[in-house]
Amino acid sequence: MLHLLFYALIGIGIIQLLYYLVVFGKFSFLKNNNSTPKRIPISVIVCAKNEEENVQKFVPLLLEQNYPEFEIVLIDDSSSDNTLEIFEAFEKQHSNVKLVKVENNEAFWGNKKFALTLGIKAAKHEYLLFTDADCYPTSTNWIKEMSAQFTLKKTIVLGYGAYEKIQNSFLNKLIRFETLLTATQYFGWAKIGKPYMGVGRNLAYKREEFFKVNGFIDHMKIRSGDDDLFINQAANGANTTICFSKDSFTYSKPKTTFKEWFTQKRRHVSTASYYKGFDRFQLGLFYFSQLSFLLLAILLLSFQYLWMIVLPIVLFRYLIAWLVMGYAANKLNEKDVIYWYPFMEIALLMVQLNVFLSNIFSKPVHWK
Repeated sequence: MLHLLFYALIGIGIIQLLYYLVVFGKFSFLKNNNSTPKRIPISVIVCAKNEEENVQKFVPLLLEQNYPEFEIVLIDDSSSDNTLEIFEAFEKQHSNVKLVKVENNEAFWGNKKFALTLGIKAAKHEYLLFTDADCYPTSTNWIKEMSAQFTLKKTIVLGYGAYEKIQNSFLNKLIRFETLLTATQYFGWAKIGKPYMGVGRNLAYKREEFFKVNGFIDHMKIRSGDDDLFINQAANGANTTICFSKDSFTYSKPKTTFKEWFTQKRRHVSTASYYKGFDRFQLGLFYFSQLSFLLLAILLLSFQYLWMIVLPIVLFRYLIAWLVMGYAANKLNEKDVIYWYPFMEIALLMVQLNVFLSNIFSKPVHWK
């Protein structure tokens, strides 16, 4: 039995190396994407529901963007706080702000996708740049950097949505490590020509891509997925590119309690179950190979079975993964989480296992 487990470790180790070196390495070892700035008009779209504090702070940062022609489409999704009043004030003060008011609709009640659809239709320009109400760009060149990636063929741009750093917080490092790993995955697959997701915190596409797939209609009943399910359906190797210059990042405030973050992860994982078959397979295979490699390594080493061979195999796998993720972390300004890499990976595996088991027995709650 131990003999078979030893060969299983080797086989799973090869799968892991293929993921890290071939898929993730496609992004990690990529040269910086310096593109020629464009002057195409951009509509920045922000959808908010009960976000009065965030929009008061972050909309002014959008207005300060260093870009020749852009509008900001503010969508109030039937807020019960002062979000609508704040949006109305911005519209009165700035000529390039457009307000879209969404009334409660019985057929689409509480559905962010319905609100976004109204905002997309109301946008003046064909090129759309999305972020969330609780996000802010890292620089005044955010629009310039994201729009620079558009070409005649590349009409979908996947950006990086980061989380703020909190000093001396293991949870914060774990959240940012998971965000780093996810971005490395979807950037790597996009470079291979198999894009499967993006994040609504930092995402751009031409409006025609939205209408080509009839918007969100195929997954309108699924409360989440206005970003990743749309990209999973609309993106392909020909029309999709990535943007990872540091001036193109957006930042959000991370969850500060494990319970809040765990609930958020449950929503994300439940949405991924609606991805295309290949994408579900590759994500499942990566997680299975991660967990299996760890368990097999522990089992074989605990029995000291061929430990002089098993230990170097384990160390080599973690060294390669550490190296690949280190290059990705340098690109995405997350270097501090890599110092704790092996611990972060093991902790994240345990969280993901708990998320999977929790979702089997109950459904997570989505958009507010």
